[in-house]
Amino acid sequence: MNSILAGFRRLADFNGRDRRSQFWPYALTVVGLSFVGLWLGMIPAMTAIFEQASAVAATHPEAATVVSGPGHYSVEIHDEAFMPDMGPFFLVLRIGVAAIVILLAAAVTRRLHDTGRAGYWGLPPVIFLTICLTAFPTVMARLMAEEGPDMSLFMLLFLNNFLYIASLIGLIILLSLDSKTTANRYGPPAT
Repeated sequence: MNSILAGFRRLADFNGRDRRSQFWPYALTVVGLSFVGLWLGMIPAMTAIFEQASAVAATHPEAATVVSGPGHYSVEIHDEAFMPDMGPFFLVLRIGVAAIVILLAAAVTRRLHDTGRAGYWGLPPVIFLTICLTAFPTVMARLMAEEGPDMSLFMLLFLNNFLYIASLIGLIILLSLDSKTTANRYGPPAT
């Protein structure tokens, strides 16, 4: 519990070093709480989207197909003019991801310092994730457009996501490495 509380107390402290036993409890707590927060934030966003789609199906039955049965109900909208507003969904997603990045940035930096690396090693996943969150709404809008999807943009986003996963795996490996047992340019070993 001390590691978790220390992580929150040092949110803006990018100096010094953190051992694995200090970093991982905090990081896993932040990720777990963030996913719960994202899930709770997505409920009203997805409810609004579903209500909009259901309203379109009720008022413009020619623009939508409704399929229902025991345990399921779906609405497929055929006319782009009637598509629900996905803005709240993407807003919740962006806020949630930004919160995770902000809450983990200093701790990741200190953990990387403990392995003798600069905190900049933590940036590639953030860059690829930012590209994804910026481009994804555009790709989704083009995929749903009547003139057909732009597969080149989709493939670029797919490549970006592949690079994001590869860089995230690389970062997790770096964060899992042993601590340097002696002082380094970032300070003495964490206690």
